[in-house]
Amino acid sequence: MASYGRSPAMPHSRAETGGQDTDPDSVTLSPVSTVNEHRMVTRSATHGDYEVDLPTRILSNNANLAEYLVETPSGQIPGPIEPGGQRRYRLVTFQPNDPENPKNWSKAKKWYITMVVAITCFVVAFSSSVVTPDIAGVAEEFNVSREVALLSITLFVVGFGIGPLVFAPLSEVYGRKIIYVSTLGLAVIFVIPGAVAKNIQTLLVARAIDGIAFSAPITIIGGTLADMWKPEERGIPMAAFSAAPFIGPAIGPLAGGFLSDAAGWRWLYWLHLILAGIVWLVITFTVPETYAPTILASRAKKLRKETGQSDWVTEQDLDMRPLGERMRIFLIMPLKLLFTELIVLLISLYMSVLYGLLYMFFIAFPIVFEEGKGFSAGLSGLTFIPLAIGVVLSAMCAPLVNKHYLKITAPYVGQMPPAELRLIPMMLSCWFIPIGMIIFAWTSYPRLIWVGPTLAGFPVGFGFIFLYNSANNYLVDTYQDKAASALAAKTFIRSLWGAGVVLFTAQMYDRLGYQWASTLLAGISLLCCGIPFLFWKYGARIRSKSKYCYKGDDELMEKQKQLPNSSKV
Repeated sequence: MASYGRSPAMPHSRAETGGQDTDPDSVTLSPVSTVNEHRMVTRSATHGDYEVDLPTRILSNNANLAEYLVETPSGQIPGPIEPGGQRRYRLVTFQPNDPENPKNWSKAKKWYITMVVAITCFVVAFSSSVVTPDIAGVAEEFNVSREVALLSITLFVVGFGIGPLVFAPLSEVYGRKIIYVSTLGLAVIFVIPGAVAKNIQTLLVARAIDGIAFSAPITIIGGTLADMWKPEERGIPMAAFSAAPFIGPAIGPLAGGFLSDAAGWRWLYWLHLILAGIVWLVITFTVPETYAPTILASRAKKLRKETGQSDWVTEQDLDMRPLGERMRIFLIMPLKLLFTELIVLLISLYMSVLYGLLYMFFIAFPIVFEEGKGFSAGLSGLTFIPLAIGVVLSAMCAPLVNKHYLKITAPYVGQMPPAELRLIPMMLSCWFIPIGMIIFAWTSYPRLIWVGPTLAGFPVGFGFIFLYNSANNYLVDTYQDKAASALAAKTFIRSLWGAGVVLFTAQMYDRLGYQWASTLLAGISLLCCGIPFLFWKYGARIRSKSKYCYKGDDELMEKQKQLPNSSKV
């Protein structure tokens, strides 16, 4: 295949074919050119939907994203002039009602894939907590302290923060399926050393590798859903996905408690292996590739082979950013946003507090119910049920939240609604967390019945999803084409904090007591309630002074002026 590149004598054209078939050996331009499609990802956000399924981070600013957004009868749109200056490249597109276009798949197929990846996300999250009921068994068998045994959770969750920095960009280059299959396969393999470990070092290394490998599905599932579902259809599928990372950890201690009581801690890893192996097999053999750029790249390769013509290409063949620039975007930009953007910093800290609370519960619940009330590990696991019910009910409310958002943004048709409108669910639901923690704190006396601290999990679980989704939406609307980096920053710091808290939760409860330790957590979560109100009042002003926040249509038009041959519409 010929070496690809843009002709230096001819700037990148953005013409459409107008739906007409073209000569097989040459592509002529329609006299009407469309506006430069580089920011179509941003323009779609003026309707409240950021197109996360587009490869904006790996392609240059000159890339024609229309290739991934339009359907043409001929399956192509004109590309740039080839280096020889005689012909144009042909950018491969989907055709109308194209069966290979994931957005054209049947509802049944989309829902099957959605449920498979959501269950995969559940299994991954489940794996992070299923080992918690018998940490004492690990410490006893390997003759190590409880803190060392808890590293099996810490290292796993640290992997959740590191993995996305690697797997998210890889999925944008190579597609979703190869990342699912390879990382889940690796994760399944490394569950086995943990299950048969003869020393603590083997167990910790296996858990660290598993944490990194298992982070990939959680990282790219949102992209998979965006690949298939149109923006107006995503509400319920995204609700199913968003609940899984919270339901999984809540169910883990429930299943793990009874299993560890009956068979010991090693069977927690065998259960982990069985579930992970099943989802790996299902994804490998039943879930197709969903990423449009990868599908079109495969089609272009097939056309080159069948026709013997090298001008069938995709933008990934022509306009990839240099490796150094991609590394800066994927690795440096998240940290830059985290430490220079007040919105990213405070939202990330808030989500870290929530994530930390979730993992603190895995230590606090056994302390309160097993040490304080004499429950077995199995019975202690049952106390997580209200937390899980709260998560499920809040996820079921997600379509109502979305409906409300569409109603209040109706006056902004044709323009970007204020990002702060995304904060309304956060401002309403943030109070559930401290309320639940206060109930948990002051009903946790050993002499009191188990009902109070058990039911305290419900408002906490109910608040999680509203806060989580609202925070994500606010970051996406605020940063648009840098949203992936903002979300990566949040995930990174959140996972590090969640990993760290399990190491000192037991000491905190020992020194402060059940009541004041939980009250401290309630106080921290209460302070965080001020964050959405801060941004509700000052968010627009902060965004206007930010270097990286999306500034609306003014920014879009300014960028178009700087690009060659762009036309106004």
